[in-house]
Amino acid sequence: MAIDFQTYDDDNIFAKILRGDLPNKTVYEDDNVLAFHDIAPQAPVHVLVIPKGKYIAHDDFHAKATDAEIVGFWRAVATICDDLGVTAEGHRLIANQGAASGQLVPHFHVHIMAGKPLGPLIAPDS
Repeated sequence: MAIDFQTYDDDNIFAKILRGDLPNKTVYEDDNVLAFHDIAPQAPVHVLVIPKGKYIAHDDFHAKATDAEIVGFWRAVATICDDLGVTAEGHRLIANQGAASGQLVPHFHVHIMAGKPLGPLIAPDS
C-alpha cells in the first residue's frame, strides 16, 4: 500500500502515539515535541523526534509550522542530543522526505542515531 504524502493520515503510528493509543519509551517531551526510542533501533542510540502538530514531512513542517514550533523543534533536537550524551562523541540526524527517500511514516520526524561508528551515509553501489 502506497503512502499518501499529500494528506495527513490521523491513523499513522506517530499520530497514535501522540494520542496515547500506542505506548512509547519517552525520552523528551514539551508542548511542541515528543521524542522516544525507536522500536526497531538501527544503532545503539536511536531516538525519533516528532513535532506534535500534523506535519507530513520536512517541507510541510517548514511551510505550515509557526516560527516558535520550528525553533522549538530544532532546539529540542539539540537538547535531546545533549541529554543522550551523544553531542561530543558524534551522532547522525536523518529526516527522510517522501517515498523515494524511504520515509515510512507520513509524519515529519528526525532520527537521532549514535553509539557506534555509523559508516557512510549511503552504501556504495556493488
